[in-house]
Amino acid sequence: MEQLGTRLHGEAARGDAPLTICLATAIESTTSLHRDTCAVDDPLSPSATVAVARMRGDIFEWLVLGDCTVLIQSDNVVTATTDDRLAQVAAHAREALARAVPGSPERQRAHEALVQEERSQRNVRGGYWVAAADPTAASHALTGSEIASRVQGAGLLTDGAGRLVTTFRSTDWQGYMTLLSHGGPEEILRLVREAEASDSDLSRWPRSKQHDDATIAYIRP
Repeated sequence: MEQLGTRLHGEAARGDAPLTICLATAIESTTSLHRDTCAVDDPLSPSATVAVARMRGDIFEWLVLGDCTVLIQSDNVVTATTDDRLAQVAAHAREALARAVPGSPERQRAHEALVQEERSQRNVRGGYWVAAADPTAASHALTGSEIASRVQGAGLLTDGAGRLVTTFRSTDWQGYMTLLSHGGPEEILRLVREAEASDSDLSRWPRSKQHDDATIAYIRP
């Protein structure tokens, strides 16, 4: 996925093409690089979520694909855009996982069933979309723009980094951005890991796994 990020950066910096086109081109070129040596069309092939922002003239643009969130602080108001389509699939499998006792064989089987169901819904209509082998996934990304002079800050976060709001409910997005602006990504990640560690048996905050990937890019104008 490092190659995808590098190629996306190159496409976005090169010209004025929409971010969806930049992402589609990056997916296609990355896939072509591996097509002769990897089973790129296999449902288990590597995939990535994407959150990206770009300054183009006096416009601040953003794109999110997969279970990530883009935060924009504009005129002191924080707007959060989350691609939560993954959370909308496999409802019965999620319910079965929630009912299972943490650490039990039943929970392990329920988790495996959820993963399989999620994979079957990847990059299909009515499912959810991520950057994998099919460049048309880029056309399903969520996008937006804002006048650059109004943007006071922005955050690009994976779902694990957003757990303070979405899972632990210890703040809202406005408060999250305040924490981010004052303490930086390091403070957010410290609080996330602290909360995860305090609930090792997943009983206080039911979730599929104790720890999740947590990455934040904080942008200041």
